[in-house]
Amino acid sequence: MSASPSSSAQAAREVLAARLGELRRDAELTGQELALRCGWSPAKSSRIERARTAASDSDIRAWCTACGAEDQAADLVAANRQADQMYVHWKKLHRHGMRRTQEEVAPLYEGTRRFRVYCSNVVPGILQTEAYATALLSTIATFQGTPDDSPEAAASRVERSHVVREGGHRFALLLEETVLRYRIGDAGTMAGQLGYLLAVMALPNVSLGIIPFTAERRVWPLEAFYLFDDHRASVELLTAAVNVSAPSEIAVYAEAFSQLAEMAVYGSAARALVTAAINSLG
Repeated sequence: MSASPSSSAQAAREVLAARLGELRRDAELTGQELALRCGWSPAKSSRIERARTAASDSDIRAWCTACGAEDQAADLVAANRQADQMYVHWKKLHRHGMRRTQEEVAPLYEGTRRFRVYCSNVVPGILQTEAYATALLSTIATFQGTPDDSPEAAASRVERSHVVREGGHRFALLLEETVLRYRIGDAGTMAGQLGYLLAVMALPNVSLGIIPFTAERRVWPLEAFYLFDDHRASVELLTAAVNVSAPSEIAVYAEAFSQLAEMAVYGSAARALVTAAINSLG
């Protein structure tokens, strides 16, 4: 496993910082001279060039202007924005509520043919019932201190989930058995959600595996992650969403998924675990 889930974002920032350093040297400027031209402190130039501080779009434009490289500003700004999208804080994503976030990822779901999803904490969004999603999203909004539009966001999430039944998409999903037992919402909400999992298991394009409590661990429980074809991995942390596009890191998540899948049970054994969880609701 990589040392940090945000390593792709940091690597992208380091590449950008190195390019800015090249521009400064090509212009034969010292860090102090560049800072004077940009109207900021030499320490800021040093932090940007060492990738200690993320440069803003305006910082990059000022840097390019100071170096006589205005023609490169647009490309560098675009690279900077891509790096920012790799590691995005939930509070920033949800600052206007969560409905918009659900809608913005719909094209990604529509365009993905093969989904591989691992969850150790909650039911994957793509399999959530509206009641379960509402309860979960409301809890998240309260914890984050962001606007609570959970009913609207949940409806949008369920609408996005039509790809499970339409469009020729394939799904391989892995859940830790803990997901079946954690109470999100009341008993009725959990019963409905678990019942929906049983229904989804019957779909020909869906493979749903459960990793039992008793499984001998060859891979420890991980943070939730989604693989969209072989092009992107999205990882869900407490504070941020990490979007990985580096092929080497995607390969690591794919290998983790493969090993986790070997510990899971499927078919009747998986249904028995879900049924037992339903029965435990009382």
